[in-house]
Amino acid sequence: MTPTQPTPHPVPVPVPVPVPDDVSAAPGAARPRVEAHGIDVIPDAERHGRARDLFLLWCAPNINYLGFVVGAALVLMGLELWQAVAVAVAGNLFAVVTGIVAVPGPASGTPSQVTTRAMYGVRGNRVAIAVNGWFVSVCYIAINWAAAAAVGYTLLQHFDLPVNTPVKLIVIATIATATVTVAIFGQGMISRLYPLLSLILGVVFLVMCGFVFARADLGFSQSTPLHGFDLWIAVFGGLTLVAASPLSYTISSDFARYLPASTSPVSVAAATALGSAIPGAVLVSVGALAATAVDMSDPQAGLISLIPSWFVPIFLVAVIVSTVCNNALTSYSAGLALQSVGVRLTRARAVAASGLLGAVLTLYALFVSDFLGAVSSALSMLVVLVGPIMAVYVTDILIRRNRYDGVALSDESHRSAFWYTGGVNVAGAVSVLAAAGLALLASHTVEFRGPIATALGGIDLSLPVGVIVAAGLYLLLTHLVYGLPGRGAAPKETDR
Repeated sequence: MTPTQPTPHPVPVPVPVPVPDDVSAAPGAARPRVEAHGIDVIPDAERHGRARDLFLLWCAPNINYLGFVVGAALVLMGLELWQAVAVAVAGNLFAVVTGIVAVPGPASGTPSQVTTRAMYGVRGNRVAIAVNGWFVSVCYIAINWAAAAAVGYTLLQHFDLPVNTPVKLIVIATIATATVTVAIFGQGMISRLYPLLSLILGVVFLVMCGFVFARADLGFSQSTPLHGFDLWIAVFGGLTLVAASPLSYTISSDFARYLPASTSPVSVAAATALGSAIPGAVLVSVGALAATAVDMSDPQAGLISLIPSWFVPIFLVAVIVSTVCNNALTSYSAGLALQSVGVRLTRARAVAASGLLGAVLTLYALFVSDFLGAVSSALSMLVVLVGPIMAVYVTDILIRRNRYDGVALSDESHRSAFWYTGGVNVAGAVSVLAAAGLALLASHTVEFRGPIATALGGIDLSLPVGVIVAAGLYLLLTHLVYGLPGRGAAPKETDR
């Protein structure tokens, strides 16, 4: 799978006739190469690969250090070991959603940032992508790089090397450069490199899991077991924490779009979901096991204390590599997001620009301010936003029966089939904003306690509230405002 390079000037896009069936062409229809702000619609002749290739592609970024940290947090919240493992499995089942939002990729040949014009309209999508698709991605990049840099410092100290300011800058620059390089080379490099890295990282992390399991207390019980409301507070809080990771992958169709249009949607969804869920559930569960053996309030120190000294550098290098894998996917999609917002840059330059801002935020976080703490606090409530966004995405896929036409989606003119009402799909915009607002009121975190959660004794219901309200409201408003599609057709458009 070789990534296509954007041409300097967009090729004129045929304007679809404004009737529903022309908007939602059946998957497999031949399509020419077109561009939307430099983003290619991949033509059928350049589609290669199999759905099962997505499994290893998604394993690499999900075999990561964060899983151990989240698992340990579940036990530190007061959950028993078996309860923490159950929450780990249940939370990672949300990877099914990640799988579902990958299926429009082969159907349309477009990335998620273009497909979502169907949900928000040409103009509305630019706002949605600017916030969720680009800025949040850049913040995630900064957080991951800062964490990887801290691991890099520990690696140098393990070999008794000095860690001063110049060395820290070199570590950050090295990690950032490796990440951006992979992202710039794009799909071609990712599809070739990630299967191998998945296997290597999988072996290292499985060995790590073996060391943890050998020291874990399988009969562990909390000194003060949780009961009643306190238990439900921990369960729902933990579920939200675990589910935030798979729900954050709104960009899974970015990589599935290189598959043939005839690829089975079920196979695409299954391979993507399993590649995310299996390593996620295992590592979160092992993180919980680690918390039964050592103090995991400092996860890095806790994990290192569980392994022999010879394995420490191997593990630390694997953590850094896994962070690069995770951030390379995020950087790649952040570049596409920047293009879809309307910034006229090639994909390589868009990726580089996003990476540069991520590096600046990383430096600011580590050397100037507690910016990292502030961003981490804000992203801990990520599910308030991504839950509704994912719910609308999945609902739209089901409404249209995955019938998306990349040519029509790439048209950004006022005659576009996805111009809707003044360039905004009212159903999508209202559904996400209303559901996110209610989810915020139902959330309960250290930083914020919503009135609904407070009235329920502190139980955080932001996840189910956001998902259910967004899906139901989008279905209702699509029917009332545009007319409920039939046979997978797109909603009727207004205000051409």
